[in-house]
Amino acid sequence: MVELILKITLVHLLGDFVFQTNKMVNDIENKKFASKYLYLHVLIHLALILLITQFEKGYIIPAITLAFSHLIIDITTKILIKNKISNISNLIIDQMLHAIMIALFVKYFYAYTIDFNQIFNFKNYLLLIALVSITFVSAIIIKRIMEIFNYPLPNNGIKDAGKYIGMLERLFIFIFITASFWEGVGFLLAAKSIFRFGDLKENKEIRLTEYILIGTLISFGFAIFIAKIYLKLKTIT
Repeated sequence: MVELILKITLVHLLGDFVFQTNKMVNDIENKKFASKYLYLHVLIHLALILLITQFEKGYIIPAITLAFSHLIIDITTKILIKNKISNISNLIIDQMLHAIMIALFVKYFYAYTIDFNQIFNFKNYLLLIALVSITFVSAIIIKRIMEIFNYPLPNNGIKDAGKYIGMLERLFIFIFITASFWEGVGFLLAAKSIFRFGDLKENKEIRLTEYILIGTLISFGFAIFIAKIYLKLKTIT
């Protein structure tokens, strides 16, 4: 079963991200059902599935069904709802639907069941709490703390960039600490110092430099604290 999952996943990745060019995607979005690439894309998927399953008779009908489902999903995401939701939401929906169809394809050959006790358990709940705390909760708390300094930030950058940079850096720190790779935390701090503080120092933006440094240290502190608490509580069971 695992081998079949890997095979079909490889086919999907090749078909959707390697052999589907920007030209094909743009043509489908512009010409919609009249685009030859809409159908060529599906044929590429079908050919890859048949190739990787070595054209075994038992796989032919399921392969055609999976390829047809790919056509339906692409029509839905690339044509019907393309302009109704954001591109990232569209991509997530598209890939989730493909993942469901791949799961059904595998289930046709292997009658597997999902053990929900392995999904809804103490360690997974703890991990989700840690991740939410490190991203969204910390972002709000840090924002409130930084408001104490009453410093007007320049409005010439990407909207909410600082928020998402903070989320990403805390996620990286969490991963580094839970993997016992403390060197990564030091590397991340050094890298951020080079990119963020170098230009500020040259421009003599002392107050902004101090503001960002305080925010960075608070952000790092939150990430380290939450990661350590997570590791401590994880050992309970």
